[in-house]
Amino acid sequence: MNAFEAISPDAIRAGRADALDDAAATALAEHPLDGIGTEYPHYQGSVEGPGAPPRPAENHPVFYGCFDWHSAVHSHWALVRALRLVPDHPDETAVETAIDERLTPPNVAGEVDYLDENPGFEEPYGWSWLLRLAAELHLWDDPRADAWRESLRPLEDRVRRGVRESFLGIDRAHRVGTHGNTAFALAGVLDYARVVGDADLEAETEATARRLYADDTAAAVGAEPVGWDFVSPSLTEADLLRRVLDPDAFAAWVDEFLPDLSAPPHDALLTPVSVEPDEGDGAAMHLIGLNVSRAWCLAGVSDALAGRDGPAAERLREPLDEAARRHAEAGAADVLTDDYAGSHWLSSFALYLLTRGEGGIAPGAV
Repeated sequence: MNAFEAISPDAIRAGRADALDDAAATALAEHPLDGIGTEYPHYQGSVEGPGAPPRPAENHPVFYGCFDWHSAVHSHWALVRALRLVPDHPDETAVETAIDERLTPPNVAGEVDYLDENPGFEEPYGWSWLLRLAAELHLWDDPRADAWRESLRPLEDRVRRGVRESFLGIDRAHRVGTHGNTAFALAGVLDYARVVGDADLEAETEATARRLYADDTAAAVGAEPVGWDFVSPSLTEADLLRRVLDPDAFAAWVDEFLPDLSAPPHDALLTPVSVEPDEGDGAAMHLIGLNVSRAWCLAGVSDALAGRDGPAAERLREPLDEAARRHAEAGAADVLTDDYAGSHWLSSFALYLLTRGEGGIAPGAV
């Protein structure tokens, strides 16, 4: 039994950091701490022409590790969040040293330069995680967080500008289970805007979410998952809308959006995905992540229906709540893998689930 699996499903579903003992804190920091300094393997290592590709660290002086940029970003997020939420973290010194080495003004300037030259790079998934990292630093009342936030600010500003100029104006939502999922990115932007008090960005993001999703009905949950999914398109959308709509409006919306989940094929949404041995393509690792991300969405939607009257609460609240526990248990059993295809990113998802009630990951609208 791994250190994360040793935490009860009820405690994981509750989303509070007091479930993290030293063993779990160390286990969840191990792979992010190692990964942010691991330059290879990296997706930029493929040769697509006669010249050798540049080293990842040349293009990305801060976020060169963890196989890809977005994983390096949310690994930094996980480490910062762990230091904020776990007093006297067992790996505090190692984490502080690692972030100090990377998050410097010259290194951040290199990241900004790359984004200026490649303006669509990591839009929208990586952008949303970069803003989550900035929000986490904003939340943490600590001199180290203040210094790191000041170093990160030029990249934060560049990404926020890109979000406004490009992402929020998209014509249609991408309802996929992978990095292009629009709802997942909008939730990250909205959480950031609320944490840092950017009222204009908050209003713009809410407006985009309403424009893209407020009229949706009858989600095709029976078609999930597809291939490499690591988020549920339907649950991620619902997890966004619980942030945007007031509780009664959300209850009415989700009643039209989620079908009867008591019978096939729709009941599959309540059952953790079976993870078979990986064939070397990383698909199994994505399905582990899917169980974890489903767990936090199921819990969030269930919580949003708590205390509400009406058909949605009557038919969905308890099934979603129980499904959140089952998904938490399934995810906990597999998430601390040593397979690099999963270890370079899954610890961040585990920490998101385990600490979703500790600020930064927004509650529903009030």
